[in-house]
Amino acid sequence: MNRIVSALFVAMMACTACLAQEDSAVFGLPTATETLVVRSTTDIGVFAPVMLDFLASRPNLAIAYEQWGSNDLATLAASHCAAGSGSADLVISSAVDLQVQLVNNGCAVAHRSPATDALPAARNWRNEIFGITEEPAVLIYNTQLVAPDEVPLSRFDLIDLLRPADSRFVGRVATYDIEASGLGYLFAFMDSLQANTFGRLLEAFGRSGAVATCCSAELIDAVADGRYLIAYNVLGSYALARADKDPRIGVRAPSDYALVLSRAALIPKHAKNVGAAGGFIDFLLSSAGQTALSEARLVVRIGGADGADFDLPGGGPSSLRPIALSPILLAGMDQHKRRIFLDQWRQNLRQK
Repeated sequence: MNRIVSALFVAMMACTACLAQEDSAVFGLPTATETLVVRSTTDIGVFAPVMLDFLASRPNLAIAYEQWGSNDLATLAASHCAAGSGSADLVISSAVDLQVQLVNNGCAVAHRSPATDALPAARNWRNEIFGITEEPAVLIYNTQLVAPDEVPLSRFDLIDLLRPADSRFVGRVATYDIEASGLGYLFAFMDSLQANTFGRLLEAFGRSGAVATCCSAELIDAVADGRYLIAYNVLGSYALARADKDPRIGVRAPSDYALVLSRAALIPKHAKNVGAAGGFIDFLLSSAGQTALSEARLVVRIGGADGADFDLPGGGPSSLRPIALSPILLAGMDQHKRRIFLDQWRQNLRQK
């Protein structure tokens, strides 16, 4: 590990006893002679078909899959990196800034193949971290309680919707709690870099009593139930998967710009099964793997082309803002900047 380690990275390693795994499962035949340990933030139910596709031609391989929250997963990976043992073979997370920090601190090993070489620079940093998905941050709304002409198409529309003191959306708009959700922090910090609307949006959230809450599933459930009318910056893959089954959920990508996340995979420094981990990365980046990820809604196509999952009204493809896997993300991890950013956030949003 680098001799100079950020204070935040050290703090992340301080309380591994506080961590809580969310779920786990084993995939593969009972006769498998080799195991690939994968720790990920992706819901087991979402990722299971992808893993089964990968294992279909590998009868001797099993996957031991652990589902974690993004902050806990990063803390665990940092702890195992420092200890030199206990690492998973593959770590996949939507909190890509935390993944970049792990790589920056020497906690990943390189993997290079034709599949990784074909990635754009924004999705491959140092051949140690790889973007495997394409998932926009979206607005979701309750289709039964929000009229079509009320649905905000952009952040400007959302600010206008919340401006009147007597707005019926007071206390009925929610987003991620960025202290509890690594993904939520990433989206909020990237918003602050991308948009001159960010300050006004925070003020609008503060005036209207917007709520900060835990995670994607909780936000989507609450909008479907009508507890909230709109949720902001929800991960589009999960939102679209739910909208496929639940007509109460409507999904919009903001037309002023849409952040696009590429869920990041890395092979930890002390992984035991590096070969199988690299093989799984190559599968995920292959045509078959991308098809499997698309069917799981983890690759989302935006725009007017055939096969697109939904349109981007007004802005078009030029308004997409991919989140690059690069040292730029480390700016948001600086302890001083993070504290200031969280203080600003707390002043404007009430925690659920």
